[in-house]
Amino acid sequence: MQFGFGVGPDTSWMREELTNLGVEELKTPEDVDRAMTEYNKGTMLMVINSVCGCAAGNARPGVGIALEKTENRPDHLVTVFAGQDREATEKARAYFPEYPPSSPSMAFFVDGEIKAMIPRHRIEGRTRDQVAEDLLMVFDAFARQPEENK
Repeated sequence: MQFGFGVGPDTSWMREELTNLGVEELKTPEDVDRAMTEYNKGTMLMVINSVCGCAAGNARPGVGIALEKTENRPDHLVTVFAGQDREATEKARAYFPEYPPSSPSMAFFVDGEIKAMIPRHRIEGRTRDQVAEDLLMVFDAFARQPEENK
C-alpha cells in the first residue's frame, strides 16, 4: 500500500479481483443509471465492493467461486466500490432503498427489479464457499427458463 498526502491505499487489486471475472465497474452515478437502464432486461448481479477484510476474504472470492460453478450465470455483472466511488455507490443504493447500506453486499436484479440481497452480515464471519453457496442459490432461484419450458 502507498500512503501519502492526499493519497489513500492502492485499491486497484481489489477492483481487479472483480473486473478479472468480467464484472463491469460503475464509477459514477451516470454509469449506474446507464447500467440500470441498459441492463433492465434479464438478470444482473451488483456487487458493492469494499476495502474491508470480509470483502477480500469472503465476498470477492465468493463471487469468483459462484461464477465458476454456476450453470445460471447472471446476464450482467456490475460493481460499485463503497468508500472509493462514493457517488456511484449512493446512486446504486438508491435503486434498493428498502435495504440499509451495507458493504460488502450483493444485490440481484431481474428485469430491473431487486429480487435478492446478500448483506454484509451474510458475508462477514462466513467462508468464501458459504458466500458462493448463497449466490448459487440466488442464481438458481431466479434462473431464466428457456421459452419452450415456460
